[in-house]
Amino acid sequence: VPGGVEVPVETDDIDHFGNRRLRTVGELIQNQIRVGMSRMERVVRERMTTQDVEAITPQTLINIRPVVAAIKEFFGTSQLSQFMVQNNPLSGLTHKRRLSALGPGGLSRERAGLEVRDVHPSHYGRMCPIETPEGPNIGLIGSLSVYARVNPFGFIETPYR
Repeated sequence: VPGGVEVPVETDDIDHFGNRRLRTVGELIQNQIRVGMSRMERVVRERMTTQDVEAITPQTLINIRPVVAAIKEFFGTSQLSQFMVQNNPLSGLTHKRRLSALGPGGLSRERAGLEVRDVHPSHYGRMCPIETPEGPNIGLIGSLSVYARVNPFGFIETPYR
């Protein structure tokens, strides 16, 4: 920069866990319920305009089917919905603590490069570097470390630095 001071700018590391937010099961289901409620709202508004004012009751207006359909759609067709492994208690616990970079809003197996799949120093204490499947999902699916937890904002915290 002529006549000015050039200040070096440090860019964020996209693979750092401090820059990655986890979407929990509760958040995903909440989004589906929101979709179902908006569909139900549209049906209620439509029925309010077509029905007689004296004959309107909550039972005639509200139909819960759009909400139920949205939840069933999530559990039936989402890439992130699976049957829980119940071979033994330890495998069930591991399955509950599984992390996935795949699915809606995430990566695809084909687009994920080596940098994303590789172990990053920020994984220390947050994600187990050993427990990942072999094959096309290597490095894209992992497990939380023993003392790792997800804070209310969706970031993985660890007691270690």
